[in-house]
Amino acid sequence: MDIAIIADDLKKELMCQFCIAYCGILSKHRICATATTGKYIATQTGLKIECVLPGFHGGVQQLLSRIAYNEIDMLIYFRDYQQTDPRIIDTDQNLLKTCDKHDVPFATNLATAEILINALDRGDIDWRNLLNPRSEVNRSRRFQVK
Repeated sequence: MDIAIIADDLKKELMCQFCIAYCGILSKHRICATATTGKYIATQTGLKIECVLPGFHGGVQQLLSRIAYNEIDMLIYFRDYQQTDPRIIDTDQNLLKTCDKHDVPFATNLATAEILINALDRGDIDWRNLLNPRSEVNRSRRFQVK
C-alpha cells in the first residue's frame, strides 16, 4: 500500500511519535511525505520515505495528483486546527475533497490515524489494491497474456 504523510509544523513531533509507535506496520508499505516531514520521520525512525517537495512549494499538489490517479491508498495529515491562513484552509479542503472523490481513507488526527493503521495491518483496506495502478495486483496483470 502507498501511504502519504503530511504534518503541519506544530504536529511534526506528534507525527514522528506516531510513526515510531507504528514503525513495524509502516515498514511493510511504501511511504511518501512532504519534504520536511519526511526527512524528520526518516531520521527518527529509519523508515524509507520518498520525499516530495515541501508542502507549499508543490508537495501537496504532488500528493493531490497521486491521489487523483489512485496512486495513494491512505493519507495521514496531522493538521494544526487553529490555523487561520486561507491558503492552508483551501489546501485542507482540496485534500479532503480529492480523498472523498477517490475513496482514499484520510486521517486528520491521532485517533483516526491509529484506527486506519490497525485496519491496514488487519487487511481491511486491501480493496485499495484493485484501484492502485502501482499495486502488486495490477502490476502482475500487465504482464499476463490475453
